[in-house]
Amino acid sequence: MPATVRTAQPADHAAVAELTARVYLGEGYGDERYEPQLRAVGSRAQTATVLVAQADDRLIGAVTVATRGGDWAEQAVPGEAVIRMLVVSPEARGSGAGAALVQACLDAARADGCTLVRLSSQDSMTAAHRLYERAGFVRTPSFDWSPVPGLQLRAYALPLAPWCGQCGSELTPEGHAACRRAASLDPPRYCAQCRRRMVVQVTPTGWSARCVEHGTVTG
Repeated sequence: MPATVRTAQPADHAAVAELTARVYLGEGYGDERYEPQLRAVGSRAQTATVLVAQADDRLIGAVTVATRGGDWAEQAVPGEAVIRMLVVSPEARGSGAGAALVQACLDAARADGCTLVRLSSQDSMTAAHRLYERAGFVRTPSFDWSPVPGLQLRAYALPLAPWCGQCGSELTPEGHAACRRAASLDPPRYCAQCRRRMVVQVTPTGWSARCVEHGTVTG
């Protein structure tokens, strides 16, 4: 049966932790030093969204998508989402579960008003690279980074909108360095969907930016 994707519930956390650790450690993508993070499903669920794929009532895959910043949104600024720790059970590979999980991440990012999605992957994760590229992600070498000595991660990104909300220019996977710095402090000025100037209101607790055609985003 095709995989179905849903938000993980607390009752799923132990199974997600076990599957994530089994795939990463069993396939050489980490060691015991990384295991606590792999198993920290409850922590991820506090500031991000943990999704699971299931088929025939079996949990066969999981992923985390951070759409509102936080500890799991590495290398992201406001308006950017980050995909973390995508895993599919070895016996379920080829079922479409991985593609379904990636699509669910993109849907969650759009629903939260994100205009770009980022992810990082190890060089040896070639099957995952093909999956991301089929979904439309492209390499962003300027974001390649090393979280620990001896481990180099390659970065990918996928714009979800045509325009940069800060400057109104075309939104590219690499992004604009000055606009990314500004996004950490200022609300967007342009609608990322249609390039219209937005009506911006800043309050002591946040901001709103309204496009007459595409509605309001908040931060």
